[in-house]
Amino acid sequence: MNQDAGFNDALDRPLNLGAQDAEDLQVISSLTQDAVLTVDDLKWSRAERQLVFLLKRFRWEDVELAKQQGRDPERVQSLLVIQNATGLASQGIDRKQADIVLSLMSLEFSGAVDGVGDLILTFSGDGALKVQVDGLDVALRDVTRPYVAPSKQVPNHDA
Repeated sequence: MNQDAGFNDALDRPLNLGAQDAEDLQVISSLTQDAVLTVDDLKWSRAERQLVFLLKRFRWEDVELAKQQGRDPERVQSLLVIQNATGLASQGIDRKQADIVLSLMSLEFSGAVDGVGDLILTFSGDGALKVQVDGLDVALRDVTRPYVAPSKQVPNHDA
């Protein structure tokens, strides 16, 4: 019997996920919510048609286990790679200010079934990036060991 993977399947291993449709992208969006980065952690290569982010990702998949074990919540450095990128536009983000800290809230795809369309990355504080893609191909890969989140807190969106 085949069974879908769950969060617990990856607790002791780094994440390495891909998305090629909007449904897959929802998983990556939920795992990257509250990831932080600076503008300098964003690399756009028009020639390679690639946009790469070095994120300090909050480990949502480990929150319940950390609570049960009395551990502080964790972050991990991850690469978010968007392939087939043909254009990049920003709103509310000054890409010339390299040390501005951004907090990623969501990734959403708007386009055709064949993956041609726009990938919208929304950041707290009304910032957004629109990445035009000619085929949805997004990867998320953890590249360091987890570490205690500096705030020692789970992000809270209650206002």
